[in-house]
Amino acid sequence: MMALVALSLTAYNPSTAAAAKAKKATKEAKEAKEAKEAKEAKVDPSDKLGKANSAFDAKKMGDMTGFDPSTWVSPTGDTIKIAIVASFSGPSTVNGQFYWGTVSWVAHDINKRGGIWVDGKKKLVQVIQADSMGKVDQAKKVAERMVLQEKVDILWGCDGSHIMKVINEVANKHKVIALNASNTSDDIQNAENFGRYSFQGSFSADQVARGLAYYYGQIRKKEKKFYILCQDYGFGHIFADGFKNGLKEYFPEAQIVGEDYHKLFLTDFAPYLAKIKASGAEVIFTGDWVPDAANLAKQAQQSGLKLPFANIWMTEANMQHELGRNGGADWVHVGPYHSPVPFDAAPGYTKLYTTYRDQWEKFKSPPYNGYAFKHGMAGVGGSWAMQTYWLLDIIERAKTTNAEKIIQLWEGDTYRQANGKVIKMRACDHKAIQDLSAEVYAPPEQQKASFTIPPYYWFKEASYVGTIIRLPAEKVLPWMDPKLERCNGKNGWGE
Repeated sequence: MMALVALSLTAYNPSTAAAAKAKKATKEAKEAKEAKEAKEAKVDPSDKLGKANSAFDAKKMGDMTGFDPSTWVSPTGDTIKIAIVASFSGPSTVNGQFYWGTVSWVAHDINKRGGIWVDGKKKLVQVIQADSMGKVDQAKKVAERMVLQEKVDILWGCDGSHIMKVINEVANKHKVIALNASNTSDDIQNAENFGRYSFQGSFSADQVARGLAYYYGQIRKKEKKFYILCQDYGFGHIFADGFKNGLKEYFPEAQIVGEDYHKLFLTDFAPYLAKIKASGAEVIFTGDWVPDAANLAKQAQQSGLKLPFANIWMTEANMQHELGRNGGADWVHVGPYHSPVPFDAAPGYTKLYTTYRDQWEKFKSPPYNGYAFKHGMAGVGGSWAMQTYWLLDIIERAKTTNAEKIIQLWEGDTYRQANGKVIKMRACDHKAIQDLSAEVYAPPEQQKASFTIPPYYWFKEASYVGTIIRLPAEKVLPWMDPKLERCNGKNGWGE
């Protein structure tokens, strides 16, 4: 009897009931808050990538008035030092210019906020141009100098997997963090090349190739005949193999009606275009980049071949302007950053983008005042910027530039980017997991499908991104090397 009375008092005690009610209300409030944040960012709360440990907050952006990459001067002294190891001279100079324009923007923003609290004090971000000249021996020499003499905290790269591998080797030897923000080669983080201090925030060639196969086979479901034409070196063959594997998985009824590989920097594509015409192909799949991409596209147009290109690097704005308003119509590009929702559905994206575009209008010097830099916070430029913001956010959360603390936080971390998309660093091989997007190019009057703010087109005189379709992360998980011991027994999510 006494036990029953005690139990009754416990069960019906007003204070206990009130506590339970308060706990329930707190839980409901928390769930409502998370649902609201997810809705604002257009992220599905049930998505495995939907909940992030940290996020880009556009409200915290610094005053970007006056920023111009051609005149920007980096702070010096006791700073957080980032060395961009890339081509700042030679035939690939434009790549170094692209990277500088992006990373200097991020540094300027953080510095205008007052810097980052690390190691007991507020520090500004310093960015250093470390010219690799596109050469392996020079890349090793300059990366070593950056670490040993300049005492940089971060090595940031780069144009070319051969250069990125050197950067990673130096980073792992001297125990500093290396970020591969732009290189897409799948062997950079494999069993042979992996190191604890190197991270690949970039999307990979295999992901894009399989993403294109997924788009054509599971979403578009129209064209079935593909002609593969790629550059004849490692990347070209890896990219083609990824597409063929993707077709087997997502589009088995598709046909490869031709497959060719051409030498780099080819000037005459006529023989290949003749073969493509005779093949009955409906789509040309290519991994070509400029100048090959531009020569291929212009010669195809001149020959009267109007087939669309399924591609990874045929996005260069100057090339699109040379082709004209309809030149790139119906081309499909798979990329890492364009939001699959309109600008106004992700307010942070809109603010970041428009702030940059307004500044671009004031850029005075080439190449930064050209078409290729107009949309610097969208597409791959947006991806490079977000990866840099993410790394600096990790440093801010760690409150130190100590590489071991950064590794500990970054492995398995999730970050919501300005466009609402969440990116995750797979812990076992340091490769980024993220949704990708299939971008269908269209003439200016159809670009409002993606460019939902004034002037409702990306470019007035060129084809560019029209409709954007989300490719879920689970369909384009980055390749994991089964020989990498750290990943043994883990699934594609690294779990």
